[in-house]
Amino acid sequence: MADLASLTKHEGKVPPGLKSNYDVDFVVHYKIPLPATERAEAEAAFIQLIQALADVGFATEVRNGGKSSLLVFTKIASNKLLTSQVYRYRVQDWLYGVRTAAPNQDLTKYFDDEPVTEAERLRLAYLLITKAKNEGGAGITPKVGHWKHVASVFPLHDHSFNRQWIKQWSTKYYLDDADLNQIRDKFGERVAFYFAFLQSYFAFLLFPAVFGLGAWLVLGQFSWFYAVVNSLWSVVFFEHWKTKEVDLAVQWGVRGVSKIQHPRPQFEFEREAQDPVTGEIVKVYSPFKRLARQLLQVPFALACVVVLGGLIVSCFAIEIFITEVYTGPFKQYLTFLPTVLLTIFMPTLSTLLTKLAERLTAIENYETQDAHQASFVQKIFVLNFITSYSPIFLTAFIYVPFGKILVPYLDVFQLTAQKFTTEGKPLPTKDWEMNPDRLTKQVIYFTVTAQIVNFATEVIVPYVKRKVFKAVEDVQTEIAEKKNGEDRGPKDVPEEAEFLSRVRNEAQLDEYDVTVDYREMVIQFGYLSLFSVIWPLTACSFLVNNWIEARSDAMKIAISSQRPIPWRADSIGPWLNALGFLSWLGSVTSAALVFLFNRGGDGHETSESHPNGSPWNISGWALLLSIIFAEHLYLVVQIVVRNVVAKLDNPGLQKEKAERFAMRKKVLEQTFGDQHVQEESSGPGMTGGEKITREALEEEAREASRSVSGTGSPEQMFWLRQRGASETIHIGRGLISEVVASNETKAQKKV
Repeated sequence: MADLASLTKHEGKVPPGLKSNYDVDFVVHYKIPLPATERAEAEAAFIQLIQALADVGFATEVRNGGKSSLLVFTKIASNKLLTSQVYRYRVQDWLYGVRTAAPNQDLTKYFDDEPVTEAERLRLAYLLITKAKNEGGAGITPKVGHWKHVASVFPLHDHSFNRQWIKQWSTKYYLDDADLNQIRDKFGERVAFYFAFLQSYFAFLLFPAVFGLGAWLVLGQFSWFYAVVNSLWSVVFFEHWKTKEVDLAVQWGVRGVSKIQHPRPQFEFEREAQDPVTGEIVKVYSPFKRLARQLLQVPFALACVVVLGGLIVSCFAIEIFITEVYTGPFKQYLTFLPTVLLTIFMPTLSTLLTKLAERLTAIENYETQDAHQASFVQKIFVLNFITSYSPIFLTAFIYVPFGKILVPYLDVFQLTAQKFTTEGKPLPTKDWEMNPDRLTKQVIYFTVTAQIVNFATEVIVPYVKRKVFKAVEDVQTEIAEKKNGEDRGPKDVPEEAEFLSRVRNEAQLDEYDVTVDYREMVIQFGYLSLFSVIWPLTACSFLVNNWIEARSDAMKIAISSQRPIPWRADSIGPWLNALGFLSWLGSVTSAALVFLFNRGGDGHETSESHPNGSPWNISGWALLLSIIFAEHLYLVVQIVVRNVVAKLDNPGLQKEKAERFAMRKKVLEQTFGDQHVQEESSGPGMTGGEKITREALEEEAREASRSVSGTGSPEQMFWLRQRGASETIHIGRGLISEVVASNETKAQKKV
């Protein structure tokens, strides 16, 4: 694992363990169970792990992983196997319409023209490891069933790239296409799409930031003109991004890749049937049963409203009573009570509901990973919508219009607290007066203060916590070694020690989840779309925040997380629907806020026009008419903007049209030619009788090893210590025995 210091060091001062990955594709982190009674099971599962990897063409090396674990290093043993896998998947892309032309059968020229990227290699290697055996993979699914001892399968960070990446981004104001292409080549299109969206959103924020500053100085709050312009901006941004992501998908060669679904290992089928289109035997689960389970999302949403909404409303009422009604002792301390309650209960309840969402998504039993993720995102969006926007909705549409009716009911807090006072004396209170600045202060908190707090909890706190825990662990290990008089740490070969130490640290990191970062940006867009009419400087805050956010997310990937699996994607997925919903809801919310708070018409609040806590001076039919008019105007503007954006030049679509035209022209020229196509069964670059076998791959790897034996680089020598799967199994079993014996010795000494 790298740290901030290593990322900023000069190349010559970087530790050797960070300079090279020793040609490792993936590391399998294998946990050894502590009870000695499970040793036989752990050994058997380890043997099957190595055999499964070897059977699909991986060379393996095993090392001590520390903390009762092993590290199994893997790499694709043969370039021939890699070539065949790349060619096969590119042909699949062509058959599904992702590629406009079939791969050239002259493989040497083809791979010179379109070389294999690092992300493509790692993605195909991961698929080889995790795909089911009947699909040509090893069938290894971490933490599931037979592979419960496999804690994770992860690629190693390229720290040379990470160092240059962070250095470049820290000195650039705007990310260009070259930066996004670098991310795509290293981390895959799924991560690249996130940074592309973040950069596009950042660029679009320039207009509302400048316009919002002018509106704040000239128009004031709750300006109908600002509301119209802001709603128009949200429509333009939404429609622009829909076109932009298609453009990027075409440029990156992944348009339509979402049609190629990856099956979920956890999918449980009811029966097998013949596909009416392909004639293949497929696994089937009743769509009616899934629909019945999907309907559970309705009570789930209601549960979120009741649980989270109930907590927010309760804390909201307590805060109103303490800050605006109560005048007794300790008021300056009691004002923190709602914050303390939310801090204690909100994370706990959100975690429980998130786990419930995961469970509901699991029982819906989707065949593919994408369908499973889309369903889970829908549930998470409901959770975050409630927790993020409920306080502002309560203030704007409950506290302000109905305060005089509802606040008297807060006497329940006074009556409850009175029972605990001496002689049952009533608490000192005052008559309630509405706080006109409450709504603005809330929006400022969520758009400024909460963004800063989120940055600290997302980036700074995890880094500091990890460094502290590591320091404590080192101290405990040192004390134990002095007490026992021996070094109980892993005994590494000196030239590998720094590299293995880094890998052990990376194995302890959390997996990077791009969904978390998408969620932050979408929720932030919601604040701008729904509530910036309250505080027009909202976009200025987000503009500064998002410049920092792009760099902090890069730091999070490089330092605080395992390297993400470079999955492909052709869009931002289900978050696009969330953006569209928030854009539409913003038009409705803005209309309601302007009607309620600026009926004077000049953008400045007056005592006559501002709501006073009583609903009697609010015309319900006029409010409803304003909302309906704004919503219909939004839909009309959206159609117009969509048609205008569709007519603009799109480089990606022009490229796709040019490629398809060239392909049609080539096919027509070759229609009456004598060219022949190789039989698919012979595979790329192989004769019909040549087959890729485990023995052939191992022999090829040995031949390569002999050529460098004794004179090779550290990376080459790393893969010479164990010759073949049988020796890896032998060494691994020995390490398991050492760990089990060490644990037994520790247990006996404690007794």
